[in-house]
Amino acid sequence: VVVAGNLMYNINSHLTVGGGIFGLPGVRSTEGQFPAWLPVDNRLIADEYFRPSYTTGIWALGEVVDRLSYTVMLGNNLSQLGVDAGQLDNGLNTVSASLVWLPSTGEFGGPRSPFGDFQDHEKLATRFAAHYTYSLENYQGQPNTDNFENVQIRLSNGGIIFAPDIFGAGIWVQDARYQMTSVDAGLKYHGFSLDAAYYGRWIDDFQGPGTDGLSSLRDDGFQVLASAMAIQKTLQVYVAGSKIYGQYGDPSDVRIGASWFPWKNQVVRWNAEMLKLNHSPVGALSLPYPVGGNGNVFYTSFEVYF
Repeated sequence: VVVAGNLMYNINSHLTVGGGIFGLPGVRSTEGQFPAWLPVDNRLIADEYFRPSYTTGIWALGEVVDRLSYTVMLGNNLSQLGVDAGQLDNGLNTVSASLVWLPSTGEFGGPRSPFGDFQDHEKLATRFAAHYTYSLENYQGQPNTDNFENVQIRLSNGGIIFAPDIFGAGIWVQDARYQMTSVDAGLKYHGFSLDAAYYGRWIDDFQGPGTDGLSSLRDDGFQVLASAMAIQKTLQVYVAGSKIYGQYGDPSDVRIGASWFPWKNQVVRWNAEMLKLNHSPVGALSLPYPVGGNGNVFYTSFEVYF
């Protein structure tokens, strides 16, 4: 159970301002379209590895011009969920922004560009977006490893960069600068959808015992998702995969799945998925994969959303 909220005030189509807990717009999956994903309540490992999360802050969003929209947010840290108030400093040390262009139809299936084409677009719908996130992170502002929203800055082998001795004996990173960029593109047409994203992350400006000679970290990655409504408004099938190119390994995942909508709406669905993991660097108790997961996973989920 998560208790969170925010207040927003709409001035006009070009400007809505808000404050409270909100998703940092650093990747597409934190733009607010949950739970309209292909899998139920979990991301591909590349998206989970690179993304920011939800935190307290202030933001502005709206249209730049017709079919081009923006979101800008100033926040506490990359992820406040699972972090006690006493662990946070009093600065807005995180900034995240996105620019989304919907050139062909001016929409992409509903609010915040959901995945899949449940709506069965009669005209080709397209989406292009760019994101950037900057954050000064401290080891005290990280969530515990057993929290459900386990967003932490990790190495591509699964190690947490703020763990003592992770880079060698006597080295303990206590502060670091995180920068991440993501670009994504998608299309939808007659029940078919294709989405892809690229991620690039830089971590540097390390502070703490033994960090003087520590070089910066650079990781890249991508994900691709393809889906089709095999039976309109009833059965959706998909295949997806992602990969991370990191300094401590190149993990990846591949999955195939299907979702059944028994009442031809998105209120209720039953999902089943087969997932192949290659040394996952991320994981949590709420996810179907653990940190270090390597092998095959089958799981099924029943979702009610209203």
